Amino acid sequence: MKLFLKTKDFSVSGETFELFKDENLDMLVTRPQPENLFKYYESEDYISHTDAKKSLMDKMYQVVKRKNLKNKIQLIENQLNKPKSLLDIGAGTGDFLLFAKSRGFEVLGVEPNEKARQLSSQKGIPLSERLEEVADQRYDAITLWHVLEHLPNLDDQIKTIASLLKDDGVLVIAVPNFKSYDASHYGKYWAAYDVPRHLWHFSKTSITKLFDAHGLEVIAIKPMWFDSFYVSLLSEKYKGNKLYWLSAFFVGLASNINALFTKECSSLVYLLKKKK
Repeated sequence: MKLFLKTKDFSVSGETFELFKDENLDMLVTRPQPENLFKYYESEDYISHTDAKKSLMDKMYQVVKRKNLKNKIQLIENQLNKPKSLLDIGAGTGDFLLFAKSRGFEVLGVEPNEKARQLSSQKGIPLSERLEEVADQRYDAITLWHVLEHLPNLDDQIKTIASLLKDDGVLVIAVPNFKSYDASHYGKYWAAYDVPRHLWHFSKTSITKLFDAHGLEVIAIKPMWFDSFYVSLLSEKYKGNKLYWLSAFFVGLASNINALFTKECSSLVYLLKKKK
């Protein structure tokens, strides 16, 4: 593997990390990968583990999150005849599962962060700490919303996830796309690299190859249009731009316009099913 980029952890430690390119998979790999990753999540700014609404950035994140809930559920409902069992891996504070439950799904979730689990439990959505705790059944739908890039021992994790999916079930995975315009524009400042929490950085090729090895095929790829704006906001802040709101809007817009032609949006949602 060849060195692709050097960047740093802008949100917690300030440490420098390197991204290496796996040419066969068309995927970037973060090095080094710390043994104790938990300390890199210990930040009040790690928003997916909170329901914070303090800053404008927090409020924007929460508004976009609410708007995305219906879109996410509709993706799944379009693949199933009726609401069935749903497992959300990396469930955060439980909002997606709460919404899915309101639409008639039987829901279970996994979230390793204790604070996030507590917030979810307060909403009536108890979560398991480890995937092994919910591995006694198979599911009609399994979702990982910006979670796959966080998982160590990637191939083993994919193997386990594939084994939990029913033969006619659907697997939904959302991940950042390092092939996007905003990724190339911001380079080492691109917020979606988010090292070392993001251990892997995917392309369409890598998702296809990784899951094909475990009997799953990509049946559809959908854009996440809001992500380019949110990621650009964070990236501009990392650059120290005082006019980050204005600059981020134009870069996010440029990224989405570019994606209309290249199909390389800032983040992509992959729908996968077991091969017949």
